Amino acid sequence: MRLPSRPALIGVIAALALTSCGTGGGPGDSSTTLTIAANSIEGGKNAESAQWIKQWVIPEFEKTHPNVKVLFQPSGVDDEQYKTKIALDLKSRTGADVIDLDGIWVGEFAQAGYIKPLTEVGGATVEQWEGWSQIPQAVQGLGIFDGKKYGLPQGTDGRVLFYNKTLFTKAGLPATWQPRSWQDIIDAGTRLKAAGVPTPIQLNAGTAMGEATTMQGLLPLLAGAGAEIYTAGKWTGASPAMKDALGLYQRVYGGSGLGDPKLQQEAKGRDKSFAQFAEGKIGILAESDYFWRSVIEPKAGVAPMKDRDQAVGYAKIPAKQPGSGIRGQDYVSMSGGAVRVLNPFSKNPRLAWDLLAFMHSAAATKAQLAGQVRISARTDVNDEVLTADPMLKYIADDVLPLTAYRPGVAVYPQVSTALQEATAAVVSGRSADEAATAYQAKLEGIVGGAANVSG
Repeated sequence: MRLPSRPALIGVIAALALTSCGTGGGPGDSSTTLTIAANSIEGGKNAESAQWIKQWVIPEFEKTHPNVKVLFQPSGVDDEQYKTKIALDLKSRTGADVIDLDGIWVGEFAQAGYIKPLTEVGGATVEQWEGWSQIPQAVQGLGIFDGKKYGLPQGTDGRVLFYNKTLFTKAGLPATWQPRSWQDIIDAGTRLKAAGVPTPIQLNAGTAMGEATTMQGLLPLLAGAGAEIYTAGKWTGASPAMKDALGLYQRVYGGSGLGDPKLQQEAKGRDKSFAQFAEGKIGILAESDYFWRSVIEPKAGVAPMKDRDQAVGYAKIPAKQPGSGIRGQDYVSMSGGAVRVLNPFSKNPRLAWDLLAFMHSAAATKAQLAGQVRISARTDVNDEVLTADPMLKYIADDVLPLTAYRPGVAVYPQVSTALQEATAAVVSGRSADEAATAYQAKLEGIVGGAANVSG
């Protein structure tokens, strides 16, 4: 791509500055302008979000702030293109006042100085916001980096164990199942195998599954062994917790017949696992609530199950043993999602916070859902809108309070690939210890040496 000349670039930045970061005088001045940026556009990418901003957020906020004009800067591009654009805006101290970011970018932007903690920008009233009491502490973690709140979480999700009740009955297992340890999962898999189930356990592994291996497999297990992948500025290497997590992969794929190693290596193995679960060939599958609402959804799912509501059960992912999970938890999960942040260079930071808080109010959250049954970050909204879907309400009530998030730092994608490679090594026959040792060597090369790794 050909970049504009320096004079032209300066001109672009100057033009952006005139329409960004708010204009005019102090709060309530007749010339005050606020701007919202999101990677959504009417008629294109994330169109529903764009419509909500233009048709609900802006007119409703302007009703209560008659001297404020709110503008929307839509985008409809690849996520990395959007990320680059926002980073360039913030680096040049321009850009919108309220900005949508993927939660996984928060740490990277914070480390670069592109964003600041909400209280530093919005002032003391940030901590007094009513919404904090409605967002579980674990869910707030989506917008937290190094213990400081940088953004407000939007919708989120959770990882659980799905299981086929029909196959469980065939194996003499309870239709209502909640394993309390990893051993309980192995024991259930052994019973399913004895009952003739082709694939008792599907635990995403290998590089072909991509980030699904990390988020649905390795990271929840690591959390269940009491560790997170990144803590206090250090990355988890070949620690006992990492070896425990890889050890469970070895128990599933190392000759026990509880999992299908070949499925983990196929280019479309994850899609195939979806189909096999729907066909009654997989007993237990670790996935996000996306699997329930979009994959096996009876009418419009990718692999629809007409009897989903009767045949499919779901359970929390247990820690290795009761109490051995992160924060001393009995059960664990991982979540993803997006956040909204404040531009630290906003000319009207207090008003920008008012707008951000308004966008995350109960009324705004319900308006964004537009009647759809989806999990929001707010407990009060979830209590109202999820009553029609017991599974999603289960995620909101029982899973989100104990969840965790990926670290939002720049090298995470490379670390994730190294984790996927470690699980692939186990699936291919290497021991958990060997895979962990090889992973640590790769990790040290990624994160700048052993000083940045905890063993």
